[in-house]
Amino acid sequence: MKIKDGFILREIAGSFVVVPVGQNLVDFSSMITLNQTAAFLWNCLSEGSSEEELCEKLLSEYEGVTKEDALADIKEIVKILEEKNILE
Repeated sequence: MKIKDGFILREIAGSFVVVPVGQNLVDFSSMITLNQTAAFLWNCLSEGSSEEELCEKLLSEYEGVTKEDALADIKEIVKILEEKNILE
């Protein structure tokens, strides 16, 4: 999985916001706000990562998170990004 070209993540006033750029700019429905964990996953997806790689990265970044919770968070953010047509 990978983030499509035409979307960037910006931190604005302490919030992480996905902003469409280029031809995607006309579609403001793609603009979403992410929490810190989702922003971390976004950065991993920018490089391209499988669900298992995302889970490993999430577990190494955040202590005390169970694999089940990590996978649930990953599935949730992936679903949102797919619904917004942001993932390749």
